[in-house]
Amino acid sequence: MRYIALLVLFSLSGAYSHSTRLDSDDDYIKLPNGKSWNDAIAKADYERNLKDARELARLSAEIRDELENSAAFVLSLKTLKKVEDAEKLAKSLHSRMNKN
Repeated sequence: MRYIALLVLFSLSGAYSHSTRLDSDDDYIKLPNGKSWNDAIAKADYERNLKDARELARLSAEIRDELENSAAFVLSLKTLKKVEDAEKLAKSLHSRMNKN
């Protein structure tokens, strides 16, 4: 079992060093249209960040409205589910923005 874990660890470390080498050379990989692969990834991440930020703002507004319209000691399961969705969305947005 220990041998398998070490084998997996070494194979992952080799894949990581290979991927970081490719990431350091921005123009290494070109798309068929001639644009840089890294630029395309950055643009896709930017678009997804905008989409997720809009969704997070929408969820936050819905949560605020539901809390304002509910009783002081009552929390609906629907509101709790929205809070959990907002938390997941915020974490994914944070990790995506933090990697760059």
